[in-house]
This record gives sequence, C-alpha cells and structure tokens, in this order.
Amino acid sequence: LGVAKDFEPMLLVPIGFGTLLVNVPFAGMGEPPHGLLYMIFEYGLNNELLPLLIFIGIGSLSDFGPLLANPRMAILGAAAQFGVFGTLLGVMALNLLPGFDYNLMEACAIAIIGGADGPTSIYVSSLFAPHLMGSIAVAAYSYMALVPLIQPPIMRALTTEAERKIKMHQVRPVHKMEKVLFPLFVTGLVIFILPSALPLMGSFAFGNFVKESGCLDRLTKTMQNELMNLATIFLGLGVGMQMSADKFLNLETLGILLLGMLAFSLGTAGGVIFAKIMNVVWPKNPVNPLIGSAGVSAFPMAARVSNKLGLEADPHNFLLMHALGANVAGQIGSVVAAG
Repeated sequence: LGVAKDFEPMLLVPIGFGTLLVNVPFAGMGEPPHGLLYMIFEYGLNNELLPLLIFIGIGSLSDFGPLLANPRMAILGAAAQFGVFGTLLGVMALNLLPGFDYNLMEACAIAIIGGADGPTSIYVSSLFAPHLMGSIAVAAYSYMALVPLIQPPIMRALTTEAERKIKMHQVRPVHKMEKVLFPLFVTGLVIFILPSALPLMGSFAFGNFVKESGCLDRLTKTMQNELMNLATIFLGLGVGMQMSADKFLNLETLGILLLGMLAFSLGTAGGVIFAKIMNVVWPKNPVNPLIGSAGVSAFPMAARVSNKLGLEADPHNFLLMHALGANVAGQIGSVVAAG
C-alpha cells in the first residue's frame, strides 16, 4: 500500500517492515530484553515518547494564520470530532451483539481514529489498548491516505449544488504577533481546562512557537526534518512490532478497520452538517459547507479536497485558506478529544 499505492508511505513502509521482522520465527526481533523492535517499542512507544516528538514536528510545520484570520473555523474543527464520540458510543453499543466484547478503554482507542490524526491515535492506543495499537495505526494512516476517495462522496451527498458554490469573504491579514502568542494562549487554555491533553498540546505548541518566533531557524529546520524523520522511522517500526500474527490476524482487526471507516465518515459528515447549521445562525455571512469536512485532522489533505470540490462547482471559488483554518482547528480538536 505504501509503495504501490502511495498510501502514507512515510509510515506504512516502516510499519510493514516492522511487521515482517517481528513475525520471523526464532529471530527474536520483538522479544525482550534485547530484540531491536522490542527496545524501540518499550523505550519509544510504551512511554509515549515518539508520538510526542512527532507532535513537536507537526507543530513546527503548522500555520495557524488561516484560523486566526477567521476564528469561526474553530467551530468546524470541534464539530468534526463528532466522529470520535459518535464512534465511541457505537463501539460500546456493539457489545450488545453476540461476539463483541470491547471495554471502554478499547472503545476510546478505536474511536480516536475518527480524528484522522495518526500520532494521536497511536498515543491514545499506547495508553489505553496497546494490544490493538497495530490495527489502530494501520486504520488511522490508511484512512488519512484515502481522504481524497472517502470524503468527496459524503460531501456531495450532504450538500446541494448551490451550497457548493457559496463564495466566502477574503480572509484578513494576520499579524506576526498573533501567530507568536496563539500557541501560548492555547497551551494556557489547556492547562486550566484539560491538563490531561497537555503532553500532546504542549509538544505541538512548542514546535509551533519555535517556528513562529522566527529567531530559531536551526531548531525549526531540525524539528521539521531530522527529528520528524527519525521519530517517524522508529514509530513505524515500533507499531509494526505490535502486529505479530497472533495479535493482528483475527476478526477484531477487521472490526477495527470497519469501525475506523465509520469514525472517519462520521467526522467528515459532522463537519459538513455543522457548517450548514452555521449558515442558519449567520445567514448574512455564509460558510461553504464543503470546508466543514476539513475539520478532521488530516492536514493538509482534507483542506485540498474541500478546495478541489469547490473549484469543481465554480472554477473561480477558491476555498483553500478557509479550509486550512478548519483543518488546523481540527488538529487542536483531535488533541482535545484525545485528552
């Protein structure tokens, strides 16, 4: 999938190789105390280090300018988290059927796939359901890669031709000081309201602050390149270690893939529907519902899909900057949902 279909190769290739290595008989690659994959998992994933390092890198790559220019987009980032909580309730409801037995921790770990944020999915599953981490990681990254295939049919089904042609006002220019202060503001808010989300949000805000401060170019480049690349390699191999045949080749894995698809679809639909509700509340300043789907955390692919469908409806309707605002809001939303 990674090489032939270009499905998130940066992570699926290391995961695939880790899966091959851990399933070689008598090689001991995943065996304690000195197996290579075991050490990567134990010291990089079991203590949540690698997902947090990746969040530093993601923060240094993110630009909150579009969100600051149009703060209403934050609502769409929150609305798209319906996929997480809707699926959480759905997974628990499945326990009423024979053959399903998910506990609440496992349900949380599966539901976070709906945030469309791979590192967050791995972080939550490492805390709540490490035995499901391999399946959850593959589902999360596969669906992130399939954004251009999964989202458009849902978006078209939930919007009319006239809604897809809605043009939005040009966003205002954002002052540098706003960008510098924003990660500090968000961190302070998380400290007071949801301290359990601070490891993820603090790492994310640190990376973003270093970038926006403009005086730490060397650190910014390291975060965006060397740190991000090394953490991604080890993260993929560590996740692959959890995909030994006895853990992965079962009906539970298939169930997680199906539930992950449900979570992702609900998140997309939740953002589009909430954008339509916003137009009822603020009819004088309408929002194109297509950008609601960008409220999931798949950055920047989801924003590009919104812009593409907008251009299909009207070749002069550029929605990218507005969609990016919803997209970075979705990044924050998935972190808050995880917390």
